Amino acid sequence: MPPLARRTLIAGAAGLLLSGLAVGPAAAAGSPASATTSALERKRVDSVKTPKLGWYKCYDTAECATTRLPLDYDNPKGATTEIAILRIKAKDQKHKIGSLFLNPGGPGGSGTDIARAAPDFLSGSLLQRFDIVGFDPRGIAASTNVRCWNSVKDQTAVLQDMNVAFPWGKAEETRYVNAAKKFGKACSSTGKPLTGAMSTAEVVRDMEVLRRAVGDKKLTYLGFSYGTAIGQYYANMFPDRFRAIVVDGVLDPEHWVGTKKTANQEQDERLRSADGAYRALQEILQRCDKAGPAYCVFSDGDPVARFAKIADALRKKPLVIKDESGTYTITYADFIGGVLGSLYGTDAGDGVSQVSQQVWDLLYPPSPAAAATAKTQLIKRIRDMRGKAARDFPYANDAEAFSGVLCTDALHPADASQWPALMAKADKRAPYFGRAWGWSSAPCARKTWTVRDEDAYAGPWTTRTGAPVLVVGTKWDPATNYDDAVSAAKRLPNSQLLSNTNWGHTSYGTSDCATNAIDAYLLKDTLPAKGTLCEGRDQPFTTPLPTDPGAASLRAPTAQQARPPVATPLPISVLNGNR
Repeated sequence: MPPLARRTLIAGAAGLLLSGLAVGPAAAAGSPASATTSALERKRVDSVKTPKLGWYKCYDTAECATTRLPLDYDNPKGATTEIAILRIKAKDQKHKIGSLFLNPGGPGGSGTDIARAAPDFLSGSLLQRFDIVGFDPRGIAASTNVRCWNSVKDQTAVLQDMNVAFPWGKAEETRYVNAAKKFGKACSSTGKPLTGAMSTAEVVRDMEVLRRAVGDKKLTYLGFSYGTAIGQYYANMFPDRFRAIVVDGVLDPEHWVGTKKTANQEQDERLRSADGAYRALQEILQRCDKAGPAYCVFSDGDPVARFAKIADALRKKPLVIKDESGTYTITYADFIGGVLGSLYGTDAGDGVSQVSQQVWDLLYPPSPAAAATAKTQLIKRIRDMRGKAARDFPYANDAEAFSGVLCTDALHPADASQWPALMAKADKRAPYFGRAWGWSSAPCARKTWTVRDEDAYAGPWTTRTGAPVLVVGTKWDPATNYDDAVSAAKRLPNSQLLSNTNWGHTSYGTSDCATNAIDAYLLKDTLPAKGTLCEGRDQPFTTPLPTDPGAASLRAPTAQQARPPVATPLPISVLNGNR
């Protein structure tokens, strides 16, 4: 699996107060009754004794603890796995509402990291009234790590053949498929038993036990990206045990898991992340054209046609550039990966237009000076990426953490050898990005990823919950398609959709409208008005470019609200040069 290359970091009437915790309102007379937790799930989680968390001071501003929870909730007195948890205590303990659990997504993102970063992006009112809590899901980060190989050497022998944004061409595809098969087999053997116990359902059961451990009668939760799957699983599995759930940057859980009818589809054919990315790219290029050269550096000519020409040229032959420090290669996959990475930011317009113009100026130099400037800027991009920590010593399990959840949760095609044909189909559906999103699930092919979690949850996703779920959809999200927020909200009876026209991935921190609406629900149980559409603060090409042509390609990002460190749902390489 390619290394993680970009981490960007993300209802109802007045509630009753019970033991200091706001609880969702009772159903009005004549309204449908809400569901209760099933007898099976009650038996699983309530059989586990409430852990006593031995908190200790950590990271100067936080408290940390670890606890051991059942590897298999059907056998609560059997094998266990260690879970790491971190909290930042509410500033106003006297008027504290309770704990706010956070998750940044991934799969594989660290809940303890996002909780520790909470003072940098959450509003003061949330920090005042909630203990901010994050735990690292089983297998991940500071919790017991899943390991599919016995050494870094064994791991590298496989992952080096997958260290591309996505494979391009028959030779690369063959290497990738062979490595994906080895990956699946390793996780289905050496990776056990943890790889068979990493489903989202198990994480949600852990969170239910931890809710008791921190002393909350009902859960309050804010999840971003894949973290929205965690929130929706909890809502459906424990519909009477939360006071407020907000999911921001939404995966429709039925699309995430699949059904018998869609079992032979690669996952992104259901999720359509690639479609969302393509829609965002086309909108940026069209806005660039309308804005003109005073606002968009890539507007000389038809930006849509020029982008297609760059892509076609790189498909045929990589771009090779040199300076005194060495030789750098930019492949078609590197370019698309770089563009997709740029789409993750609220400054997506500048990011996409700048990298596109830099590559254009090297492929089709308008002048020696322009080519020299583009070369300097692109090499800086590549060096910046290379300067980030790479997979080396000690053992890093990002790839296993991601796949351990994805492959366990969802239905996938049977044979990894199907992926080249599936990816060609995906690129026709969503040009440029079909392959970028689809290849990462290749290790999950059922013939090679054979380990299963018999207690994984596969629905239903239509449970009527006691309290509402606030579903936040980001209009131009390149990772979690806005359409999934719409379908997920329709699927869950007691939910409400909040839409936002911002750019980038997730909504919290991109506009006062979206941020205040999320805060109001978490703090006061107050939902935004039905049909609310927030306007993202940062829109492409609204600020004139600097008059210096060189500075125009390196314009600093616009000022933004602080945003959560959201983990990308898929690992993507960004202009990483020679590998």
